[in-house]
Amino acid sequence: MPAPAVEPTSKVELRRAPGCTIEPLRDQNVRMKAVEWHGKRDMRVAQRGKPMITDPHDVVIKITASAICGSDLHLYHGYFPGMQKGDVMGHEFMGIVEAVGPQVKDRRIGDRVVVCFDIGCPSCVFCTKHKLYSSCDNTNDSKAMEKLYGDRSSGMFGYSHMTGGWDGGQAQYVRVPFADVNTIKVPDSLSDLKVLFLSDIMPTGWHGAEMGQVSEGQTVAIWGCGPVGQLAAVSCHIKKASRIILIDEEQYRLDFAKKHLPYVETILSSTSEPVYDQLRRLIPEGPDVGIECVGVHYTKSILHKVELAVMLETDPCDVLNEMIKCVRKGGIISIIGAYAAATNGYMIGAFMEKGMRMAGGQCPVQKYWPTLLPLIEKGELDPSFVITHEVPIDKAPEMYKIFDEKKEGVIKVVLRPHAV
Repeated sequence: MPAPAVEPTSKVELRRAPGCTIEPLRDQNVRMKAVEWHGKRDMRVAQRGKPMITDPHDVVIKITASAICGSDLHLYHGYFPGMQKGDVMGHEFMGIVEAVGPQVKDRRIGDRVVVCFDIGCPSCVFCTKHKLYSSCDNTNDSKAMEKLYGDRSSGMFGYSHMTGGWDGGQAQYVRVPFADVNTIKVPDSLSDLKVLFLSDIMPTGWHGAEMGQVSEGQTVAIWGCGPVGQLAAVSCHIKKASRIILIDEEQYRLDFAKKHLPYVETILSSTSEPVYDQLRRLIPEGPDVGIECVGVHYTKSILHKVELAVMLETDPCDVLNEMIKCVRKGGIISIIGAYAAATNGYMIGAFMEKGMRMAGGQCPVQKYWPTLLPLIEKGELDPSFVITHEVPIDKAPEMYKIFDEKKEGVIKVVLRPHAV
């Protein structure tokens, strides 16, 4: 066995966040496949050196399952800033621990784990006191985000240099920092497909319901019937909402949701009848809660399409304005779709005069693991119903295109990095 050909040769050369090293040491003698971003709509499967233990709190994981997320499409289209050619994609993944750093306490070689997309730490006030792991102060080095937002979010796997430029998990191996915080052990009795989405979309759907303060007897409207929207609906059902209405422009996604979640009602937003009229016919006063599961690159008006095209704004507010009109007076809007920076024409007046509340944010995944894993173990929750495609990693570029164009009835794509 040859000695590892480490590149870069010294940790001084590696990029760091306040509390950890971002760029991993790599063994160039051991090559692996990874999905790389090379520009708008240009995804490639490339060979890279295998990551190694870089900080003492790291683990290296052999990835057994990964997924393409709807928010990956924001990067695919180039709508989210900070992407660089060769960045490794992917923030939903799981696998087997293959190497363990000397300061890792609760993980062992051979453990089967799910990894959260948000990279927390064991020491900052946001992770320890507030359990806001997606706001960690120690895992993101982005000065651009700090200047734009006033603060930095946590680092995030595979999600641009605005969130640290961390290698993602659409790869055969990945290095995970602060492994005791950012992984959860899962039992062998549960298949990969049942637990994979504890990495992001199941906790994110739950987070949408939590921020919306959904409770027994309430009515909820959910904009976006992709995997996150459907899992938000599942979360609201577990919380005993009396009515759950899914809104989407694609009939096949609404039909899929109705097949698997017979308790939901649906509205097709691409008809000539405004969503407001359709929704108020079902709930005359408007729903108690609206959950936004759409995000930055979906526009409904010509005005916002033009403003985006000429960079007068980075984000449209068509969906948010529609929600402000539709949700009842005194209601709550919960935003879990990803946005980047600034928008024009936001209906702040209507929001204020209707006495509404709004909450948003990247999900602190680790906060919800103690609730969600036991529900899966007891058979009361199975997020795997959203999966429509399961393919080897070599087909990732093709699947990005299919997912983006909403072909083949696609809802959720799972990649198998070691499949032939």
